[in-house]
Order: sequence, then structure tokens, then C-alpha cells
Amino acid sequence: MRTSDFFDKTESPYSFGDSRSFKTDLAEQLRRGPLPDHDDLEVAVPLARVVHDDLLKRGTGGGTELDDEQMRSATRALHAVVARLGIDGFKIPFRDHEGFYNYWIKEGAYGSWQGRRDLLAGIFDSLHDELGLMEDKALTSSLVQPISPHTRTGWAAVDGEISELRRHFLRATTPQDYRAVGLACVAVTEELSRQVYDSARNLRDGEREPPVANTKQRLERVVEDAAPGPDNAALRKLARSAIEYAQHVKHSTTPTRREAGIAADAVIQLANLLRRLDQDI
Repeated sequence: MRTSDFFDKTESPYSFGDSRSFKTDLAEQLRRGPLPDHDDLEVAVPLARVVHDDLLKRGTGGGTELDDEQMRSATRALHAVVARLGIDGFKIPFRDHEGFYNYWIKEGAYGSWQGRRDLLAGIFDSLHDELGLMEDKALTSSLVQPISPHTRTGWAAVDGEISELRRHFLRATTPQDYRAVGLACVAVTEELSRQVYDSARNLRDGEREPPVANTKQRLERVVEDAAPGPDNAALRKLARSAIEYAQHVKHSTTPTRREAGIAADAVIQLANLLRRLDQDI
């Protein structure tokens, strides 16, 4: 989820452009329990940012987007989500903007915007750090991991694209996001195509080397040469299917999270399959 997912856009007849209205019903739903289509970590990261940013606006003279009632809903939801994640020690010592005003007066931050920033940093920074660590861990666990003791392929460019793929998938929430996951899958296959195809070994007499973007043709040839014969037919089919499914998600008009996840898992497995064939381990 993104911070914008906590707001509805509303058209204002009195100003140019759209304004936003906080989704109190979403906050109340989160206070009661996890969302059916998003885990609590996906929710906690942007919700913590929404609450922190709006309080910062209140403390530094900016126009807040949440009124006191909405802020109370947001802080209750955040406390509930953080508790479900098992994070100890987080507590906002006030409920709303008025409560924050009284808090900064009591804490000696009257007349000091920096003092109010520091108060909020003391409340939220450790939470942002903890959520960031949990998110980083999720990046390496939300998709398939190789069974090998090698956690990376050893091909720097390929490993970089796989890391980007994991980030795309972790943050994906819409069909457009899932198509982007498909594009990231294709980027992995293209980098594999560039890495493992060797014209001296894989090009037949009389053939012209296919371009890197012809991933299906190039990678199938690599697998064919590395695992020839009828006994390896299933292996060749597995590699071909992974490439084709990544292309399917890329071009799908309404891909789902399941489709994107399967494509990403398949491409990561393909990368490790090719590494094994290349390094004979």
C-alpha cells in the first residue's frame, strides 16, 4: 500500500485540482483486524508515515489533512497494527492534534518548530526503523528462495534485477503494479539472456545471433545445449514455461497478485536453474 491509499480524492468547487479526504472507515477496519488483501506490514509502513507527516504539519505551521476525529482513528489503527506485528514499546502519548499541542507545551517545545520535530522523531523514528528492517526481511522472503546455499547467482547484473523484482512485488497492490512486476520479470530474463548466451557455444552454423531481447530463443538454446537429449526434455520445458509466463503477466490487462507472484517465482527459479547449468553445481 501507499500513503495515498488512505485517502479518497474529492473535487472542490472552490479551488483548482483535487483535495483528499482521509478514509476513516479504512482506519476503523484496521483497528478491528488485518485487511483481507494486505498484510499488516504493508499497511503499517504507509500508515505510520501518514500519521507522522500530518502531526509534523500541525507542529510546523503547515495545513493538516486530518482533523482531530480522523487523527484519533488513524492513531488507534496504527497502535493496533503495530501491536499485531509484535513491535514493543511504540506509544503515541496523545490522541489527536489538540493533544499534540498540549504535549509539546508540556515538553517545552513552545515557540520551537525544531523542538516539535524532535519530539515526533523520538516517537516515530524507531518505529520507522523497525518497520524498515521488517520490510527488508520481507523482500528476501516474500518470493521463492533458492534451495542452494548460494543466496545469489553471482552474476551481479542478474542479482541486481532480481532484487528490483522483489521490491516491485513487495509494494505491488494494483493491476498496474502487477504489470510492472511482469516487466521486472522480463528484465531478469533479458539480463540472463545477456549473461548466459555465448555465440561461440550456442550459435549454429549459418545462424545469425538473435538480439538479447529475444530471451525465449536465446535461453531455450542455452538450456538445450547444456541439457541435451530426451532425458532433459522436462527441464527444457520448465525453462521455456517460465519465460512464457513472465511475458504473459507483462502483457496481461488485468494481472492479479497471484499471477505476478507465480511469474516472479518462476523467473527467480529460472535464474538459479541456469546458474546450476552454467556452473555445473
